[in-house]
Amino acid sequence: MPSPREAEPELQAAIDDVAATVSKTMEHLLPQTDDAEGYLYDAMRFSSLGGGKRLRPFLVMQSAKLFNVDPTRAKRAAAALEFIHCYSLVHDDLPAMDDADTRRGKPSTHRKFDEATAILAGDALQALGFEILSDNQTHEDPRVRCQLISAMAKAAGGHGMCGGQMLDLIGETEEFDMGTISRLQRLKTGMLMAFACEAGGILGKADEAHRKALRGYAHDLGLAFQVTDDILDVEGDENDTGKPANQDEAAGKATFVSTLGKDQARMRAEMLVAQACRHLHVFGDRANMLKKFAHYVLERRA
Repeated sequence: MPSPREAEPELQAAIDDVAATVSKTMEHLLPQTDDAEGYLYDAMRFSSLGGGKRLRPFLVMQSAKLFNVDPTRAKRAAAALEFIHCYSLVHDDLPAMDDADTRRGKPSTHRKFDEATAILAGDALQALGFEILSDNQTHEDPRVRCQLISAMAKAAGGHGMCGGQMLDLIGETEEFDMGTISRLQRLKTGMLMAFACEAGGILGKADEAHRKALRGYAHDLGLAFQVTDDILDVEGDENDTGKPANQDEAAGKATFVSTLGKDQARMRAEMLVAQACRHLHVFGDRANMLKKFAHYVLERRA
């Protein structure tokens, strides 16, 4: 399949549009301040507003469209999720974690500011994400807001992203089999993607069958995303990815590529994308953009 940037201009335009509109929402929700703690807000804005493809917000917006959700509500949920994602990147780059000097082609937050400020910025971005979901402007029904908060907390916590990060750290000193690697990536990457897809269903008060279909799509999509991420870590161009190559190999981490080899890893990603698209049959043609996005994940270069 050709590069999606050439073959799917409609998809790229939709991704770009979501990135622009959600970024504006994020900027509105995170204004500058002249208060004494303004340095913290500078770090928060630096780490969350300065670039990023906004792929998780794209999933929120597209899943919300399936249920005719008010775009303003969807944008707020998408911004909340992106703040959570950005907090995770700030902490992931810290010396105690990946010790990365760059992120998105710029200095990582702890390099631009300092370690203590980066930790606080990550903490504050996480809190902001939940604050947005709890606000009446996100949805007037408190049960919907509680469902959003609960689902995002599970996706980000010990049985989600943070648990996956812990396994990632353990993997630097222990050998993992394929089952453990898959579980690691399902927690670290897949759970937030699952929330991104299910958030639209929660906002739209969808039935369990439709929400289950979105969770299945997101589960396979998240694993495919991580497989391609592992491939990019080995063969990606730093000018495209915005971060140094071969970080996982240098840290001694077990990945899909180190365990399967590049060819088998790419075959697995293709299988996962096909599975992800099958989950969407219940939505018919309305889910075509999500299907295209799955192939975008397979062919991405950054």
